Amino acid sequence: MQNMGKSNQKQSFRDLLRASLKSKDTEEWLDVHFTRPIGLFFALIWRKLGVHPNVITILSIFLGIAAAVMFYYTDLWHNLAGMLLLMTANFCDSTDGQLARLTNQKTLVGRVLDGFAGDVWFFSIYFALCLRIMPQLMPGTDIKWGVWIWVLAAVAGLICHSPQSSDADYYRQIHLLFLKGKKGSELDTYAQQRSIYDNLPKKNAFWKRLFYYNYANYCKAQERRTPEFQNFYATLKKKYGEVEKVPAKVRERFLDGSRPLMKYTNILSFNTRAIVLYITCLANCPWVYFLFEIIVLMCIYIHMHRTHESLCRKMREDMMTDNNGNE
Repeated sequence: MQNMGKSNQKQSFRDLLRASLKSKDTEEWLDVHFTRPIGLFFALIWRKLGVHPNVITILSIFLGIAAAVMFYYTDLWHNLAGMLLLMTANFCDSTDGQLARLTNQKTLVGRVLDGFAGDVWFFSIYFALCLRIMPQLMPGTDIKWGVWIWVLAAVAGLICHSPQSSDADYYRQIHLLFLKGKKGSELDTYAQQRSIYDNLPKKNAFWKRLFYYNYANYCKAQERRTPEFQNFYATLKKKYGEVEKVPAKVRERFLDGSRPLMKYTNILSFNTRAIVLYITCLANCPWVYFLFEIIVLMCIYIHMHRTHESLCRKMREDMMTDNNGNE
C-alpha cells in the first residue's frame, strides 16, 4: 500500500508537469527535463503556504539583481554565486507561472510582470558587466574598454536582445494560437489593449492607465515588426472569422511552416543566453557575450523573422488567389 501511494504521488506529479507544458512544439528540452520539474516542485510548496505567484516573480527580480552584483567581480567564487542566483531566479520564473495555473490566478498583470522581471535581470547584468569590463584592456591592445563597452552593451541590449526576446515570445504565441486556439494562446493586440486603456477613467486609475499604455505600445512594436503576419492574420479573420473556424488544412499548413522556427524562439529566450553568459564570465571575457548577442543571436533572429514573414506572405497570396478563383 505504501509503494502504491508513492506511485500515485509520482504519477500525479507527472500529470501536473505534463499539464503545465504549453506544447511539445514550443517547449525547450532543458526546460522540460530540468527547469519545469524543479519549478513545479517549488510551486506545490508555495501553494501549500498560500503565496501569491506575483510574490515569486518579485523575488526573482531581487535574485536577478543579486546575480548581476556577483557577475561584477572577476574571481571564480563570485561568478559561481552569480550563476546559482540567476538559475534560482529562472526557477522562480518557471514557478510563478505554474503556481498561477495551479491556483487559477493567471492574470495579464502577472504575465507582464514576469516579462518585466527578465528585463530587470538582464539590464542589471549588462550594467554590472560594463562596470567590470571598463578598466580591462581590449584584446590584443593596450587600450582600456572605457566607455566603448557601454556602446557595445547598448547595441547588444537595445537593438538585439530586446526585439529578439520580444518577437520570440510573439511567434510562440502565434504558433499556440493556430495549434490550440485562443484559449491556448496569450496573443494580445495593440487595438485590444489600447481600447482598454482608452476606456479607463482618467481619475484614480493612474497605475492601471500606465500599465495598459505601456503594454499596448509593447504589442504595437511587435505588430510593427511583423507586417506580413498582420496582413495575413487580417485576411484570415476576414475570410473565416475566429481562428477556430479556420479549416484544419490551413492551420496545419501554417503550423508546418512555423514549427521549425520554434527551436529558434527557444534559442532566443533564456537558456542559451544564460549558458553563454556563464561561460564568458567564468573565462573572464564577458565582452564575448555581447558579441554573441550581436552576431550569432542576431543572425538567428533575422533568419527566423524573414522565414516567418515569408510564410505569412505566401499563405496570404494563396488565400487571395483562392478568393479570386472562387469569384
